[in-house]
Amino acid sequence: MVSTRIRLIALDLDGTLVGTNLTISQRVQDSIARARAQGTQITIVTGRMFAAAKPFALTLGITGPLVCYQGAAIFEASTGAVLRETPVRQDVTRQVLAWAEDHHVHAQCYADDKLYLQQINRFSKRYTDLAKVEPLVVPSLREAFAERPTIKIVLVDDPGPSEQHLAALKALLGDRAYLTRSNVDFVEVLSPDVNKGEALAFVAERYGATLAETMAVGDAWNDVPLITAAGIGIAMGSGPPELFAKADHVVGDVAHDGVAEAIEKYVLT
Repeated sequence: MVSTRIRLIALDLDGTLVGTNLTISQRVQDSIARARAQGTQITIVTGRMFAAAKPFALTLGITGPLVCYQGAAIFEASTGAVLRETPVRQDVTRQVLAWAEDHHVHAQCYADDKLYLQQINRFSKRYTDLAKVEPLVVPSLREAFAERPTIKIVLVDDPGPSEQHLAALKALLGDRAYLTRSNVDFVEVLSPDVNKGEALAFVAERYGATLAETMAVGDAWNDVPLITAAGIGIAMGSGPPELFAKADHVVGDVAHDGVAEAIEKYVLT
């Protein structure tokens, strides 16, 4: 039981709402329905593109703001209207794509809620198998996005090299970009003006709620800003130590319906 009534629940998607089977369990759906019945709003805050997140929003009956691309774009779930969009700086895009080409690292760009890449390979399939979206293949990402804004760049590699890529890009870009990881295989490059916590504040304001009246649940490094910003920050049991260090509470992993546990303990009255 909490002293402040929770008016908005923000849920990460992969590893939080859904596991590898990409299905929201019945217990989680029931707990969300009960929270909504007592007047609590629900939003999803994900690194996914809108097209890849919308089916889950529909399953949960979410019609309002839906945070995608780690907060770089926010859509109205019911209509697909863009409420806000913050692209990567153009100089950063050019520099990251040049770096990826020089280091033979698979890169992907996003624009107009479409996924662009240069070739289909094991790295692209690792991503598209998870997101369930069809990519657009272009001859050269560097040429395609030399002047065109992208909402996010994702570099995909094996876990060990990805850790090294993150360190290298942080040194290269400094404060000109926000770098995060939603998965051990991914390094994501975004505008420094966005993250999941900043996006939560935007959505809360739309609903007339304060951050103190929010609860957020996440499972990965990219969720640290989200659970830090929320009045109650919940880490899934499968999360990394960096997430646990910032969480108010830790619940079970996705296989044990951690989202339902969080809602039942800290929201339902």
